Formats: sequence, C-alpha cells, structure tokens
Amino acid sequence: MKLALDPQMFYATHSVLELPDVVARAGYSWMELSPKDDFVPFFRYPRADDATVAALRKRAADAGVGIASVLPVLRWSGPGEDERQAAVRAWKRAIRMTVDLGVDVMNSEFNGRPESPEHAESQFLRSFEELAPMFEREGVTLVLEPHPDDFIEDGHAAVNLVRGLNADWVRFLYCTPHTFHQGNDPAGIIGAAGDRLAYVHLADTLDHTASHGLRYIVNPPGSTVRVHQHAEMGRGEVDFDAVFAALAANGFDGVVSSCVFGWEEQATEISVRQREKAVALVEKHYGADRRPATR
Repeated sequence: MKLALDPQMFYATHSVLELPDVVARAGYSWMELSPKDDFVPFFRYPRADDATVAALRKRAADAGVGIASVLPVLRWSGPGEDERQAAVRAWKRAIRMTVDLGVDVMNSEFNGRPESPEHAESQFLRSFEELAPMFEREGVTLVLEPHPDDFIEDGHAAVNLVRGLNADWVRFLYCTPHTFHQGNDPAGIIGAAGDRLAYVHLADTLDHTASHGLRYIVNPPGSTVRVHQHAEMGRGEVDFDAVFAALAANGFDGVVSSCVFGWEEQATEISVRQREKAVALVEKHYGADRRPATR
C-alpha cells in the first residue's frame, strides 16, 4: 500500500516544481498531482511544457518522492461539444505528460451535469472511446470517482459504470469526503468495487443529510447546491474505522491519498497528522506488519 499526499493546500505558495520537497518534508514518499494552474488546471489545457515535465520528474527523484497519480478534471462529458472536444485535446496532452513523468495512473471524475445524466453519459462515452486507444497504448490506468454535482454521484452506480466500460485498465476510487453524497455505504461500495478499487482519498466531512438536512443551511431554500468539505480526519462525521475495516476485508493494497483542502494556514501540521492517523488506521485494521509506504 502507498500513502500519498495531495499537496493542494500548498499550491498558492509553491510552484509545481517545489511540491516534491514539500511532500518529503511532511514525511510522505508519494505525491498526488491534482489540478494546478501551472501544470494541469481545472477545465483547461495543460500549462507545462516538456522541459517542465522533465524538471518535475528530476525534482521528485531528487526528493525521494514518487508520483502516485496525475488527476485532471476536464469537461469530457460536455455539456457542449466544443467543451468536450477541448477536454479530449487536454486529456491527450495530460496523458503524454503523465507518461513522461514515469507515472502510470491517472485519476479523474465523470464530470457531467446531473440535470442531464443521459446526455452527459453519452458525451462521456464518446470521449472515452476517443481516448481509450491512447490509454491502452501508453499503459496508463484510469481511476474514476463519483463526485457531488456530477451526473453520477452514487457510489454503487459509479462502480457499475466502471465495470460496464469493460476495460481492465479502468478502476474505481473511493473518496471518503464524498461518503454522504455517494450513499453513506462504505462497506457496501468498497465490497461491490472488489478488485476494481485502486485508490482511496482521505479527508473528513459533515453529514449533510443528518438532522433532517439541517447540518448546512443553504439559501434560497430548495437550492440544488451540493456542500461538503475535505477536512482533517476527526473534524467531521466519516466513520474511518468502518472504511478501513472494509478496505482490509476487501484485500485493498492500492494508493491511499490524504486530500485535505481549506486549511492552508495549518497545511504542514495537518498533512503530518493525516499521515499519522492513516498509518494508525492501517496498523489497526491490517496489522502492524502492513504499515503503508510513507518514507
């Protein structure tokens, strides 16, 4: 098992080339590269040239940090055809960059509108068919997750679509801060995913369904916004013992990535505590001999 850090809370103060050293100082030996303005931004074409990619690969090696995955978030499920085609072009460049980094895993979301799920799925499948030959040729694993305000939010539905794509290089990601948006059934979803589960995101969140939906008050009443956090473990209501018990029962041995956002003033301290808490959970549910690879 690999324990990684998504260093998003350092993005505002560090360039992409500085991130490996940041990750190493927090005690991790694996890094997840989520969307970043000077690398692969949200919904836009990548901003790094080949020289930057080569420099990042060297900086990571020098720091003793492996790159567990690259995570683009692009509009490959539309809604518009122009946006979809632009996303496919961006995906092709992001795949090339990932391979040049020496990385063979990419995470992403389905990223279509929930009010038009049939159209979004058709656009997603069109993009998937266009990109599949490149994924297969380059030997890159694609790991997909349901997300709040996506055309697939439910964990079981996402597992079913991952299986339905019928490609052994497509896997599933269980995101703990999305627990209450994807059905609040970690054991069931993790069990249903089985050997398709390759990746876990670790952060906490409050249960927006609790107390008759009054954990959050959103105006105007009846708004369709989805609210969640990516908080430090222990600040929310996710049952991490249930998550890790299910992972152990499922024989999970993939990547576990800390992905806390929104507490930049405590970024270093939280990253260290997240690592310590994750290691403790693995040792509790897997045994002390299964301590994940950190440093």
